[in-house]
Amino acid sequence: MLRRCRFPTGDSPLALAVSGGADSMAMAVLAAELDLPVVLWHIDHGLRPEAARYVDVVVDLGRRLGMPVEVRRIEVGSGSALEERAREARYDALPDDVCAAHTADDRAETILFNMFRGAGMAGVAAPFGRVHRPLISVRRSETKAVCEHFDLHVVDDPMNSDERFTRVAVRRRLMPLAEEIFGRDPVPLLNRHADAVADALTVVQSAAEQLDPTDVGAVGEAPEAVATEALRAWIRQQSGSAHFVDSASIDRVMAVVRGEVIAAEVVGGHRVARTAGRLRVETAGTASEDDGRVDR
Repeated sequence: MLRRCRFPTGDSPLALAVSGGADSMAMAVLAAELDLPVVLWHIDHGLRPEAARYVDVVVDLGRRLGMPVEVRRIEVGSGSALEERAREARYDALPDDVCAAHTADDRAETILFNMFRGAGMAGVAAPFGRVHRPLISVRRSETKAVCEHFDLHVVDDPMNSDERFTRVAVRRRLMPLAEEIFGRDPVPLLNRHADAVADALTVVQSAAEQLDPTDVGAVGEAPEAVATEALRAWIRQQSGSAHFVDSASIDRVMAVVRGEVIAAEVVGGHRVARTAGRLRVETAGTASEDDGRVDR
């Protein structure tokens, strides 16, 4: 298992995001087995009454392994999209190059989650972004075995069993159903598919970088995969959205490109509008003197 770990190299201590769950606790132990310099980071969202117990578990692990521990407390207000907002707040509070204990199982679940969100090739490829994932080739069952072997006390976040959260429902219902229907473990299959898509995405992204996404003529003439990727990247950059731009948004933008409508709603309270053959991203609700007419 140690050979399959992908901890980043460098002179600075690694920042490990440790929640107290089996995956992140195992990540810390595996880093210790590799004799890597490490700082354990724990984020308290203020969402759980038992948060102090989680902190104690991580602090005890740091003491046992001889690793320093950094605890950050953040506030995530109530409201919609709690799962997504908590995740964003957590990563905002962590170092930029943090190591997260995402396993091959987590990646497979993310692939399905993104596919049904219509997140395109980038969503299926499940790119890592700024976060390191040293356990991405390790299975969840293996992290649990590591914790049992080293007699670690781990905590289970009750949110991980709450099927009101889409990711939890994917994990607890959709993945087992896929295994039952096809008679095969879907995790390695989904991970191999993501790797293949990632290779293809590299080619598409290279072509998309040469395309001006504001030029409706160029976008309309480009291959669909290239145009889609160029628009996704541009909209995310212009809107500042942390999420993949869904396929429905891209379809609406392509209607703007074709001159069928003058503007279309996209993610994060933004829209894409067209004037004189050029696209722009603006805040949804912003009035334009051209609204209501078709721009040819």
